[in-house]
Amino acid sequence: MSLQIKINDDLKEAMKAKKEPHLSTLRLLKSDLQYELTKTGAKELTDDQVISLIKKAYAKRLDAIGMYQKAGRNDLLAQEESEAVVLKTYLPPEMPEEEIIAIIDQIFAELQPTAKDMGKVMGRVMAAFKGKSVDGTKVSAIVKSRLS
Repeated sequence: MSLQIKINDDLKEAMKAKKEPHLSTLRLLKSDLQYELTKTGAKELTDDQVISLIKKAYAKRLDAIGMYQKAGRNDLLAQEESEAVVLKTYLPPEMPEEEIIAIIDQIFAELQPTAKDMGKVMGRVMAAFKGKSVDGTKVSAIVKSRLS
């Protein structure tokens, strides 16, 4: 079963059960998926495309959580946190840090980069992690520490 179909099924279940944080989050996610379908002209999105959209939505929630914490808006903070939890259930598990470091070390061995090659290294590293769940800021910090 594709991820898009699973999201649609979960949306139907959330409607029947009236599970509010799930329902509103899945409606927003379905809207994002529908927009992407019309933009690409495809009949169905691949799981990689769906995961990419979920990652973007999840990142937006994390940014909003940070802003609401700084502003002291606990009411909105709770809503964003519950939406982030729902979205995270559709993301693949996060790669362990040891695997991330091993891949970065392998790319460093191939490229032999200097301190000026941050962009080139990050391009190769993120291409190696395509389709896998990794935190870009964590990867960037590891690469920066290796370059300095």
